[in-house]
Amino acid sequence: MTAINTRPVRETRIDVGAGAAPRQYVAAAAAPGDSLLRFALRADATLCAGVGLLVAMAADPLSRLSGLSATSEWIGGAALVIYGAALFAAAGLPDVRRVGVGVLAGNVVFAILVAVVLAAGWLPLTELGVVTTIAFTVATVGFAYVQYLGVRRRRRLRYRSPEENHGKETHDRHLDPT
Repeated sequence: MTAINTRPVRETRIDVGAGAAPRQYVAAAAAPGDSLLRFALRADATLCAGVGLLVAMAADPLSRLSGLSATSEWIGGAALVIYGAALFAAAGLPDVRRVGVGVLAGNVVFAILVAVVLAAGWLPLTELGVVTTIAFTVATVGFAYVQYLGVRRRRRLRYRSPEENHGKETHDRHLDPT
C-alpha cells in the first residue's frame, strides 16, 4: 500500500550484519519542515494524473460536452497523466524546495494563461467547458497557495539557527551552501 508520509524521517539505522562494522546512521533525504511542501506537490500530482486519466479515457464524450475535439481532449489528458507522474517523482527529491518553487511558478503562469485564453475566447468552449476549465484553474491556484506556504515554511526553517529550530538540525546547510 502506498501512503503519503507527512512526517520527515530523522535518521535511519543500518545494521551491516554480525561481525561487520558497527551500526551506521544515515541522514534521511527528508529535511525538517518540508512535509507540507511534499504533501502539496504530491496532492497536485495525484489530482493532475487522476483528472488526466479520466479525460483521456472519456475524450470522445467529453469533447461533445466541452466543445473541444476528442483529439485535443485525449492529448490534454495524456499530458496531465505524464505531468502528474513526473511531479510525483520530483516531490521525492532531496531538494524539494527548488521543485516547489518551479511548480509554484508554473501553476501561477498556467492560471494566468488560462484566464487570458478564456477572456479572449480563443477556444471554442461550451458553457460547461468554460465552467470546468475555471474549476480546474481554481484548484490549480489552491494548490499553488499551499505550495507557496510549504516553500515559505521551508525557507524560514532553512535560515534559522539550530537553537531557533528547537535543536533540530537543518540538513540544507550541508547540502546547499548558497
